[in-house]
Amino acid sequence: MRILLAVFGLLFTIVACAESSDSAPQFQEGTHYTKLAEAVRTDDPEKIEVREMFAYTCGHCFRFDPLFSEWKKKQADDVYVVQTPVVWAKQMEIYARAFYTAKSMGILDEAHMDLFNALHLQRTRFSGVEDFADFYAQYGVDKDKFVKTFESFGIDSQVRQGDAKARAYNISGTPELVVDGRYTISASGAGGHEEMLQVADFLVNKIRAEK
Repeated sequence: MRILLAVFGLLFTIVACAESSDSAPQFQEGTHYTKLAEAVRTDDPEKIEVREMFAYTCGHCFRFDPLFSEWKKKQADDVYVVQTPVVWAKQMEIYARAFYTAKSMGILDEAHMDLFNALHLQRTRFSGVEDFADFYAQYGVDKDKFVKTFESFGIDSQVRQGDAKARAYNISGTPELVVDGRYTISASGAGGHEEMLQVADFLVNKIRAEK
């Protein structure tokens, strides 16, 4: 009888361990995420940085950003979440400038998804700074001030810095996440948009445990 009980106990332990293993995320470096050969300096070394590399003209980014926005709200105080627009071609620069200008003028949070919607749902065309000035005027922004900010040295500098980061991260597609300046996550590697955020959670917890 005691032998039988011991066998049942062993089987229960094996099943419990298997279930625990199955429920834990199994994310592998080189498959679900990539480790950069050289880490890139983050904005705040005291926090775990999660940076989204995106483009307003990217349909995948348009679908990913609502998920990313909700994910951001759930993060602890030790996680610093930031977004950076990529500039792979000259025509993408005006969208990066619009992003940094809206951020500088304090209207990015309310206008960010609206610009995505304007581009991908309303099919609004933006050909220059005046078009963006008209768009952002709905948030109470003075058009002349917007144009001056858009064309300022400060915005030039932010665009250059963002481009330098994209190159340092070896970004080849969007959206892509960069965790702590060390790991990159793409939808193709992770398995989808929701999976990207699961991998980000995994890496954040990994880095938090290391610290």
